[in-house]
Amino acid sequence: MQMGLAAGAASVFPQSLLAQDKAAAASDSGARLVLLGTKGGPRVGGSRSNPANALVVDDAVYVIDTGMGVSAQFVKAGLDFRKLRAIFISHMHSDHELELGNFVYNSWVTNSFTKPVDVYGPVGIEDMVRDYWALNRIDIETRIADEGRVDPRPLLHGHDMAFEKRQVMQDDKVTVSALPTPHKPLQNFAYRFDTPYGSVVYSGDTSFYPPLADFAKGADILVHEVLYEPGVDALTKRARGGEAFRAHIMNAHSTTGQVGQIAAMAGVKTLVLSHFVPGDMDWITDDMWREGAARHFQGEIIAGHDLQEIPLS
Repeated sequence: MQMGLAAGAASVFPQSLLAQDKAAAASDSGARLVLLGTKGGPRVGGSRSNPANALVVDDAVYVIDTGMGVSAQFVKAGLDFRKLRAIFISHMHSDHELELGNFVYNSWVTNSFTKPVDVYGPVGIEDMVRDYWALNRIDIETRIADEGRVDPRPLLHGHDMAFEKRQVMQDDKVTVSALPTPHKPLQNFAYRFDTPYGSVVYSGDTSFYPPLADFAKGADILVHEVLYEPGVDALTKRARGGEAFRAHIMNAHSTTGQVGQIAAMAGVKTLVLSHFVPGDMDWITDDMWREGAARHFQGEIIAGHDLQEIPLS
């Protein structure tokens, strides 16, 4: 098992270090949103990776959700593990948190994880952090003793958050706020990031929820999950799901038209569609995703793609 881990790291992360050096040489001024994974749901495969995002503010990186594939996407985007400051998890569905531990581990094996990193999310995050280290105790303690690595366990700080509107954290780059939104049966947080360069709001997973528009009022960018209703039957059939599965999809997400309404009510500059449901059916075009939202929102609408970068004005 240890040889497999080492081989996997060797095949991916020398390239990551080159990407980090390239990133370090670039300008550290400004802010941009990087869409690391734009497909909703836990299914892997197809042209999109699972949900993950990065907000880069000057020389600091903040990751929002850690679906399967986030480590590889982070590397492909040329982002620098050494600049990671905090991680924010919207809710405890696997497509949003499955690679949390592995993402931090993959930073550690490049000798990039040497400073504290905070991870915020619903109740359960603290257990997840603790259990991940327990699951990988043998590998981690072997590498500490055999390779002289720092102990990563005291550096990752999990923070369970009560399900209420709140300010999450503030540092010299960003102020982060959270808003509970409906995604039954789980608790979901939308996050707002206010930076010197503008504001970004990330919806997480949510059904139509007008208070989200108030939360996003005046933001430069609203990143909102989106459901294409004509694709639900095809998704249900492929997933071998029954009526309960279909009902969850319909009741726990926002249609294209509803997303457009939220963006219009909020008065945001740019609406970014992401967490596409279904997210890997090629017959659904970008124009089809945008069409429903455009009936209500007259601003810029971006149908997001993996590794797309969107600057803050």
